[in-house]
Amino acid sequence: MTKFRHLIWLMIAAAGLMLSASHGFAQQPDTGDQPGLLADDQYQLDPEWQKQMVLYRSTEAPGTIIISTAERHLYLIQPGGRAIRYGIGVGRDGFQWQGLVNITRKAEWPDWTPPPEMIERQPYLPRFMAGGPGNPLGARAMYLGTTVYRIHGTNRPDTIGTKVSSGCFRLVNNDVADLYDRVPVGTKVIIRQKPEL
Repeated sequence: MTKFRHLIWLMIAAAGLMLSASHGFAQQPDTGDQPGLLADDQYQLDPEWQKQMVLYRSTEAPGTIIISTAERHLYLIQPGGRAIRYGIGVGRDGFQWQGLVNITRKAEWPDWTPPPEMIERQPYLPRFMAGGPGNPLGARAMYLGTTVYRIHGTNRPDTIGTKVSSGCFRLVNNDVADLYDRVPVGTKVIIRQKPEL
């Protein structure tokens, strides 16, 4: 009988431990989206993620955007085998995608309405947030096709070069403003998960 009681207590303790552990992991905040946080304008990007002109061989026309999620870079194709390369933050594991889209809309200091799927995963997020410095979409947004995804700024410059988003592509605000001024609505955007050979 004593062994049976001991076994019962061990099972209860194990069940309690499993429940407390699963509760601790459930609904942990996504550190990539912090509504209301003001961007640290003094933050210095690692040189790898800073905007720069690079050699880039491509058959795509100048003005095309190529996003390499594996490299965490966005390339704006220029004439003469060159591109402007920007460091970006990309979708976390399970939220990366690839495809061919066009920029269908552009907005300065865009409002943010997280889609229902995002609210379901992150119920602590606001249902709407007006554009401004504390908005996770940052200073500019370029909307990609008919998807819910965007190329946008961020109030978290420390996330550039990381995999934290729900599928959007984020740049520091100065870089997204620069890109925004260089590309019109209709710009072709190619999203690749693997580097081209």
